[in-house]
Amino acid sequence: MPKQKTHSSSKKRFKVTSSGKVLHKQSFRSHILSKRPTKRMRHLRHNQVCADPNAKIVKKMMPYA
Repeated sequence: MPKQKTHSSSKKRFKVTSSGKVLHKQSFRSHILSKRPTKRMRHLRHNQVCADPNAKIVKKMMPYA
């Protein structure tokens, strides 16, 4: 049986923790940041845990993570 390939865009966007949770970067942080309040940008700074249905899909795309 050949090895499975890791989905390239998934490995760049997601991280699997040692406990098996899937983390992703929050949206609305890429451009046109000057119109958004500092408080909002501060709260968007940290990674977010993926919802369970989405995490299941991401784990299938990254079999060796």
